[in-house]
Amino acid sequence: MFTAGTVLFVAVTYLLMVAAVYRARLRRFHVPVMATIVVIDIFFPVYLYLTKDWIRRLFENEEIFSFLIWMHLILVITLYTLYVFQVKLGRRLLAGDETARADHRAQGRGILVVRALMVITGALLVEPPEAVPPSP
Repeated sequence: MFTAGTVLFVAVTYLLMVAAVYRARLRRFHVPVMATIVVIDIFFPVYLYLTKDWIRRLFENEEIFSFLIWMHLILVITLYTLYVFQVKLGRRLLAGDETARADHRAQGRGILVVRALMVITGALLVEPPEAVPPSP
């Protein structure tokens, strides 16, 4: 379902997200980086749907019954839910409401944990390339 290049891309965006969290006081860096990563994460399933043979993997290979697939899906849904709340709190912060800062920071840590688990489960789902038979 996933490839090593896909996992590498997601891992790099995760590291960029960590850098943006630690540079949160630099709003000109933090806000665009985080917004870009949220958009990437939202459209990532579309990319996978269009480029991967998910029907064969999920149904023909019967991986739809795999606990790891379901755990990964639940992490994706959790991440999207956290993103909704985080964006709402971020908009309140940009509007000058300082009471939202503590919740924004706590949810940011939660997002880092959930996204790390999502990257790990995605890496575990990488399908090894087809074995090439040795040439005679």
